Amino acid sequence: MSKPRHLLILPRLRVQNANAISSPLTWGFPAMSAFVGFMHALERKLPDDLYLQLEQIGVVCHSHEILSSSAGYNLQQFHLTRNPVNKDGDTAAIAEEGRMHMDISLVFAVSGDNCRADKGRTAHIAEGIDDIVHGMRIAGGSVIPRNDTKRHPQLVSMPDDADEYEAMFRKHRSRLLPGFALVLNEQALTDRLDALQTTAPGASRLDAWLDFARLHHQCVIDADDGAHRWEVRSTPGWHVPIPIGYGTLSTHEPGEVANARDATTPFRFVESLYSIGQWVSPHRLDRPESLLWYVDNDLEHGVYRLNNDYRDHKHS
Repeated sequence: MSKPRHLLILPRLRVQNANAISSPLTWGFPAMSAFVGFMHALERKLPDDLYLQLEQIGVVCHSHEILSSSAGYNLQQFHLTRNPVNKDGDTAAIAEEGRMHMDISLVFAVSGDNCRADKGRTAHIAEGIDDIVHGMRIAGGSVIPRNDTKRHPQLVSMPDDADEYEAMFRKHRSRLLPGFALVLNEQALTDRLDALQTTAPGASRLDAWLDFARLHHQCVIDADDGAHRWEVRSTPGWHVPIPIGYGTLSTHEPGEVANARDATTPFRFVESLYSIGQWVSPHRLDRPESLLWYVDNDLEHGVYRLNNDYRDHKHS
C-alpha cells in the first residue's frame, strides 16, 4: 500500500463490553475485522462538513479486562448474562458471549478535501468525528466518555520528505504510549514451521499455528551441577494466533440457498482464515504503514482478508 498522506488519531477510547471472542478458535481481543467494520460504519455516518475517506486503521491497546473468572485448573469461564427462563421454567439455551473492557487508541489513514483545510478547521473535524465515535459501538462494545481531558483527537498531514515523514510519525506515536499495537507477522509462522520440521518432518502449518497458542514447559539441565528445573519456553516477541478474514468454500447463484438473507446477491459459504499477529510497542514502529491494516481481497480465488505491512517496514 502507498504511504498515507493524512492520519486521524483518536486517542484513549474507553470501550465497555466489547466482544472478546474473535473467531471459533481464538479469544482475548476483538478481531481486526471488527475494527475495519467499524471504520466503514463510521465513514457512512460522517456528514459532508466532516467527511473523510477512511482507508486504513491501526489499533493500540493501553489496557484491557476480560470479564471472566477461574473455572478450575488453568481454565477460565466468561461471565454470562442470566436470561429469562423458558415456558417449562428451565434455563433457556444461549450462545456463549465473551465480553471485555478495553482502553484503546485508533489511527486512521484518511484522504479527502477536508484533510487539506487550515489548522483550526482540521481540529474541528477531528473533534466532530470523535463526538460521532462516542455514539457508536466498537466490536459490539459501547464507547464511553474519556476520563483524560488532556488528550484530544487530531487530523495530521504528513510531509512529503522521507526524513520529515518519519520524524512526524515519531512525534505522534509518543501519544500512543504506553500500549501495544497489534500487527501482522506471518513470517513468524513460517519460522516456527521450519523449526518444528527439524524434529518432526511431518509437521504442518496448522501444527505451527497451534504451537503459538500453548505454553510449553521444558526441562532445563544446569551445565554446572546437572540440576534439573522446569520452565516455560520463551521466544522473542509477543506472538498470538489471530483471524485475518475468510476463504470461500462454495459459491452459489442468487436464490440457490434456501433462507438466505438476500435472494438477489450471489451466496458463498466461507471459513475463517488464520495467521499470526504480534503485539508491538508503538515506539518500535518507524512508519505508520507498520501499524495500519487494510482490506486485501482476492476475489478471483475467493479470499476476503486483511493485511498489514509490519514486516515490510521492520528494521533488521
